[in-house]
Amino acid sequence: MKNYLNFEKDIENLETELEKLKDPYNEDGLSEVDTEKISNTQAELDKKLKVIYSNLDPWQTTMVARHEDRPKAKFFIDNLFTDFIPLSGDRYYGEDKSVLTGFAKFNQISVLVIGQEKGEDLETRIERNFGMMRPEGYRKTIRLMKLADKFDIPIISFIDTPGAYPGVGAEERGQAEAIAKSIECCMELKVPTIAVIIGEGGSGGAIALASSNKVIMLENAIYSVISPEGCATILWRDPKKMLDAAKAMKLSAKDLLDLKVIDEIISEPLGGAHRDRDLIIENVKKSLTQNLENFKQKSPEDIINDRKEKFLKIGRDRGFISDKTNLSNLSPKSNKIGKIIKSREIIISAIVLFTIFVVLYLINF
Repeated sequence: MKNYLNFEKDIENLETELEKLKDPYNEDGLSEVDTEKISNTQAELDKKLKVIYSNLDPWQTTMVARHEDRPKAKFFIDNLFTDFIPLSGDRYYGEDKSVLTGFAKFNQISVLVIGQEKGEDLETRIERNFGMMRPEGYRKTIRLMKLADKFDIPIISFIDTPGAYPGVGAEERGQAEAIAKSIECCMELKVPTIAVIIGEGGSGGAIALASSNKVIMLENAIYSVISPEGCATILWRDPKKMLDAAKAMKLSAKDLLDLKVIDEIISEPLGGAHRDRDLIIENVKKSLTQNLENFKQKSPEDIINDRKEKFLKIGRDRGFISDKTNLSNLSPKSNKIGKIIKSREIIISAIVLFTIFVVLYLINF
């Protein structure tokens, strides 16, 4: 049974009509298939899909990213890689089933695969904790990323999580520290790292694995510091204002590419990735192949420097910096605000020294 979103009512009606037309044994009894009407209905359906999905607002995009039928990490792992060997445990506490990890082959190249898995039905979603990782999950990925780095194996991550698990037990076991260590580990790796946001990229749960050389998003995925509902609750104390929050947060792939937070957008089939899984696999495979090929010419030092430059540059081309040739430079030399602050510090220091001199003079006098 197909699942439809609340703005897909017309699409649902057209697809229901199309299924009836294709079935000669419908409720009206045995009849001939009207091929002309089927063609017209299909054309109308395609047109309706194009109109709706070319004008999605940020909240509708969020709903598509969370669609029940959307391909999950396990689907991509099963269809993109061969000889996948799953590895478990963080060697500290236990196993976190919300993240799939293991070594595999991609185009005959050994890679480490990491996938945040939400689950396909209620039972597996509960088992996978709806894709929300606990500290042991991050520590497991850190362990395997270091192993991949040791043997010069590229890392490919599939991001799909509402965020890190906020439970008491996770906090007691060091959730924040585990996320910070994961980010630190990602930034220090000497091997190429690629993160593909396939659904939700929520908060620290996503950035812990998406601190990569290349951050790629599917066309209808989202990537944000908090969920739209959470943002609306904090800013307006009303979770129903999620549309306003979604617009303000710039969480869509197009907005994030414009802000240079991500590096590439992978196009989805008309109507979302769940409508043509073969095509989305083909598009993701093409992107991964091209990006891995580009890394072959780079040394470990280049890979680390490129990753550092990428994150240091985010947001620095829209401030007070006049010299944009080296945006990753943290020096405030070309920053007007920095010069003003520096001048003020000199004046304050002179006043303090003068005051001390006067006090000493009066004491001696």
